[in-house]
Amino acid sequence: MSNRTYKVAVVGATGAVGEAMLAVLVERRFPVGELVALASERSAGDYVKFGNDEVMVRDLATFDPAGVDIALFSAGGAISKEYAPKFAAAGAVVIDNSSTFRYDDDVPLVVSEVNPEAAKHRPRGIIANPNCSTMQLMVALKPIHDAAGIERINIATYQSVSGTGRKALEELGRQTAALLNFHEVEPEVYPVQIAFNVIPHGGDFTDNGYTTEEMKLVWETKKILGDDAIRVNATVVRVPVFYGHSEAVNIETRDKLDAQDARALLERAPGIEVVDEPRGGGYPTPVTHASGRDPVYVGRIRDDLSHPRALNLWVVSDNIRKGAALNAVQIAELVAAEHG
Repeated sequence: MSNRTYKVAVVGATGAVGEAMLAVLVERRFPVGELVALASERSAGDYVKFGNDEVMVRDLATFDPAGVDIALFSAGGAISKEYAPKFAAAGAVVIDNSSTFRYDDDVPLVVSEVNPEAAKHRPRGIIANPNCSTMQLMVALKPIHDAAGIERINIATYQSVSGTGRKALEELGRQTAALLNFHEVEPEVYPVQIAFNVIPHGGDFTDNGYTTEEMKLVWETKKILGDDAIRVNATVVRVPVFYGHSEAVNIETRDKLDAQDARALLERAPGIEVVDEPRGGGYPTPVTHASGRDPVYVGRIRDDLSHPRALNLWVVSDNIRKGAALNAVQIAELVAAEHG
């Protein structure tokens, strides 16, 4: 990390991810010289917590980005598309949490533990943060891919409502309370009731019958691992959990790698905590392990009985923290390290 300090802007500072970004900057002692909190006009004048300080939120539309060193964006794709290039043109390194730039060849898509070197090659001054479900998957699969090569990934996700935003959190809480009091509920954020239910639908449906959340897993995996030959089959499911995504993952490797060796690789890998005991509770869950914590947790590591070169994994992580805020700050640390 450099000895200098940085003027850091957080765009979308009043949102769930923005608030997490502010907290992680403080917790990791990122060398912030000046913190600028930005949001839409309706939030301007509000205050957000930054360590022991209260920082007034400023209107993004009227803010001059000159002098900003690093800008962390988490305000949605439309905002990123309009404002991220303006910040980059003014000299800031933009770390964007939306999907706007992820598939552009001249924008690196970075997971700090997986492909940190890619962050250095940013001709447009923009670095993209992957989708939260892809990010935790890549942390878990990188050591296995390096050791044995991955040919195919079958994944079913169990994604928490926080991935949809604050209104989805409120909807789950409101519906749960209503149903426990024997009242009927009407869905607003999701197409059907989310409380006490599971919804096999994330994002928008595409022409091939898959959803955008499922296709993100396909496209982003190939780009992050730098291997277009990897085949990915994904089903995304939204579940009535507030924070933390879970993934049931089956991988077919090019070379034989048994569960014992895979477990040893994962135990040594950065950003991973293995919780894998054949007993009740000997596996990670969003509530007992992931929520509010940094690691990607991996358990239920098993040989696939139906395939000679396949493994099963259960991967859990906090989608707001590691899946968005922490990785963005870790990328900022990579940028800061370039200055010596």
